Amino acid sequence: MKQQDQNLATKQDQKQAHNLDAEPEKMVSEKTVFSKLRGAFSALNREAVYNALLLYYTMRAPETPAWCKSVALGSLAYFISLIDGIPDLTPVLGYTDDITVMAAAIATLSAHITPALKTKARDKQKQLFQDKPPEN
Repeated sequence: MKQQDQNLATKQDQKQAHNLDAEPEKMVSEKTVFSKLRGAFSALNREAVYNALLLYYTMRAPETPAWCKSVALGSLAYFISLIDGIPDLTPVLGYTDDITVMAAAIATLSAHITPALKTKARDKQKQLFQDKPPEN
């Protein structure tokens, strides 16, 4: 029963988040962001979460060229955006557009993604999924 209550609350949060007439501050609240993250973690597999982290760390790296940062930022903005090509509430297909955009961005930026960034993203992914970090 508790799971059903959480699912209902999540759907209500997402409906509220998609209300385009609302003020931006109300649309992007802590509640709606965490609701989106809960849905993402349950719907996305580990590799997709890794890809989002990899893009984030690549975007934040000082050595990353400005055009690469723009590509990473654009794909991450699409991922967290409340407006999608395929709504995230759509079963199974909801996150496929997000995953496709991130995969295309990673392919474009591959020459600028260092092994250190890959390790940092993998370690954070394992932490988020409560895995034990790899031994060095």
